[in-house]
Amino acid sequence: MPAPAEAPAPVAAPPPVDLVNVQIDGVWHKFPKGTRMIEACKQAKKEVPHYCYHPKLSSPGNCRMCLVEMGMPPRPAPGTEPEKDEHGMPKIGWMPRPVIACANTVAEGMGIRTESVLTQECRKGVMEFLLINHPLDCPICDQAGECRLQEFSVEHGKGESRFREDKVKKPKNVDIGPRVRLDDERCIMCSRCIRFTAEIADEPVLGFTERGSFTTLAVHPGKRLEHNYSLNTVDICPVGALTSNDFRFQQRVWFLNETNSICTGCGRGCNMEISARGDTIYRQTPRDNNDVNSTWMCDSGRLDFHFVNSEFRLTDPMIKSGGKHQIATWKTALSNIATALAGKKGEEIAIIASARMTNEELFFVKHLAAQLGTTNVDVIPRTGGADNYLRADDLNPNTNGAKLILGIEPGAKLAEINELMSRGRLRVVLAL
Repeated sequence: MPAPAEAPAPVAAPPPVDLVNVQIDGVWHKFPKGTRMIEACKQAKKEVPHYCYHPKLSSPGNCRMCLVEMGMPPRPAPGTEPEKDEHGMPKIGWMPRPVIACANTVAEGMGIRTESVLTQECRKGVMEFLLINHPLDCPICDQAGECRLQEFSVEHGKGESRFREDKVKKPKNVDIGPRVRLDDERCIMCSRCIRFTAEIADEPVLGFTERGSFTTLAVHPGKRLEHNYSLNTVDICPVGALTSNDFRFQQRVWFLNETNSICTGCGRGCNMEISARGDTIYRQTPRDNNDVNSTWMCDSGRLDFHFVNSEFRLTDPMIKSGGKHQIATWKTALSNIATALAGKKGEEIAIIASARMTNEELFFVKHLAAQLGTTNVDVIPRTGGADNYLRADDLNPNTNGAKLILGIEPGAKLAEINELMSRGRLRVVLAL
C-alpha cells in the first residue's frame, strides 16, 4: 500500500503591518509605519508639489518644494494624561519651522498641514528662487505643456519677479550622448537624472559641478550618456533641461493623442504609451507597471516605431512578373497564391509564421495549416537581447503565443524544412 502523500506545508502568513495614526489637514488617517510623508499625503488625496522626489529613487531633499507644516503630540508632564482633541486623539503641538515631506516618514500621532499659510509662503519662496536664473523660453521648450515648473509657478508662484539683476548664463544645447541633449540654463538641480544613472542604470556618468548659482549638470570627463536607458532621464526631468534628440522640436505635446500599449521590441512586454498626431507616431514613453517594467523602458524599445511611417515600408500587394515586382490588387495577389497552392499535397507545403504575430493571427495560421494539411509549420526564433535589466533575451514579443496556439517550439522544425527544400520535396513556402 503506498504511503499517504504528505500534506503541503502551510503558507506562512505575512507579518502584520504596523499602522500609525496621522492627521492630514485636520483629518485622521492610518498608514503603515515608515511611509514617507509625501506618499501619505498622496494617498489622502492631498497634493504636495515636488521636483527632486521620485518614488523609485532615493530622496535627497534638495529642491525644498515639498515643505509642509508638521507637528507631534507634546510629551505630557509626569503623572498627567496627554490632552485629547475632539476625536479622542492626543492634541498636536505644531513645529515653528516646516519640514520636507519627501525624506521624512510618518509616526504615531503626527500632524501634517499641506495648505496652511506657512506652507503656502514656503512654496512661493522656493518657486521664486527656482525662477531667478531660469530662462523664459517656454515657447520653444519641448517640455512646455507638461512642465512641472510651469504648473507649479502658476499654482504656487508670486505672479511677478523681484529679480532685477542679470541671469547667470550656462551651457546650452550640450551634446552629452547620442540620444539626449542638455540645456543647463533650464536645470533646477533636482538631481533625478544623476540618481537614475547611479541607482537604476548602474552607470553613474552624470554629476553636478561648480557651486551656488553657478552649479551645472555635467557628464563625467571622458564619459557620455549613451547606455540603453538614457532616455529615461528625459522622462523624469521635471523641466526641459534634458530633451530627446529624436523628439526634439517635432511636435507640441498638447496636439498628441495618447494610447496605452505594449512594447513589441522583445519578450518583456513593457507597458508604454504611444503619442501620435493623425497617422504619425512621434514618441513612445514608459507606462507605470511594477509587475513588468516599473517606470522605465529601454531606448531601443521606445525608438522602435519609425518603421511605421517609413518610405521603405510595403503599402500594396506585389506580384513578381518577368523578374520584377509589380503592384497588384489584393484579389489578384490572393488568387495567384490560391492557384500556386492548387493540387499541392500537405507535405509539399511549409508555413513560416512569426512570433511577432498577434494571438488572433496565429490562430488563423493554425487553421490555414489544417486546411492545407501540412505539419511543416515553424517560426523564426530571435535571441540575443538580454542586458540584465528590462531587455529580454527573446526578441520576439509573442513566443508564448506561438508555443500555445501553434503547439510548436520555435525553430525546432527549421532544419527539417530546410532539408525538405534542399531535396526538392517542398513546392510552396508561405512566409508570413
